[in-house]
Amino acid sequence: MDNYVIKTENLTKKYHGQIAVDNINLHVPKGKIYALLGRNGAGKTTTMKMLLNLLRPSAGKVILFGEKDSGFGKRNYHRIGSMIEAPAFYENLTAKENLEILARLRGRHRQDTIENALFVVNLDWKSKKLFREYSLGMKQRLGLAAAIMHEPELLILDEPMNGLDPIGICETRKYLLQLCREKGTTILISSHVLNEIEQLADVIGVIHKGALLEETNLQELYRHRRNYAEFEVSEVNKAALILERMFSISDYAIMGGNKIRLYEKIDKRAAINSSFVKEGIAVEKVSVSAGKLEEYFTELVGGEGIG
Repeated sequence: MDNYVIKTENLTKKYHGQIAVDNINLHVPKGKIYALLGRNGAGKTTTMKMLLNLLRPSAGKVILFGEKDSGFGKRNYHRIGSMIEAPAFYENLTAKENLEILARLRGRHRQDTIENALFVVNLDWKSKKLFREYSLGMKQRLGLAAAIMHEPELLILDEPMNGLDPIGICETRKYLLQLCREKGTTILISSHVLNEIEQLADVIGVIHKGALLEETNLQELYRHRRNYAEFEVSEVNKAALILERMFSISDYAIMGGNKIRLYEKIDKRAAINSSFVKEGIAVEKVSVSAGKLEEYFTELVGGEGIG
């Protein structure tokens, strides 16, 4: 059986005939951090709302914990923690009082649950400060505390770093990594900040205009950060054959605009260039660069970039 905590099959959402999420197939492995990365308005929040049954899909299905047609039913309620968009709490209550209400609704918690959750997000459980007096960052912290206080198996977080200062971002990242590595919690997190996700995720799904363009692991992402030699040539397919047959090079990629990118034997570029010319291939440009993830994602989303 597939070892996925979340799996979707052609999940789709339409609003008044307009497609917001377009037949996406997510595969979130157990005990990993999966980042849904895309620009604002790409469909990240809509997808997460469908996973949590806050929105009904127009088509497709959601499979949670490997249970066919399980969805976000009552029996899975205690297994999932979530924070979607701006956290909503009672404005005239303190952090502790708000979490006490949630704890009673859930019905399952230890005596120290609330205190521990607030400690993790660096909020004082004894504070008399009311929620309406909180800064955006404090509201985000309380939202995260509410999501984790019942120690869920699956955590779904929509842009959880929004409003946090650099120290808060670092502390949250550290906690999420600890939660995943030490307790085996599966985490689905959305973001439009590439640098943040790179430091956190095991698997990344790139979503753009409602479509899931790619799912890739961290090792594959690092491949795009290696040094490379890039040739701009008149015939990329012929150039690729020369690389394989004459230089035994297999680690290369054909890019747009008649470019071919070499990830191995970069020091042989002069000899490669000569071979291209001898075989009648015009070489317009040769360059050596370090790969950047931003370039990779820009290519995926058609030049619009992330963020």
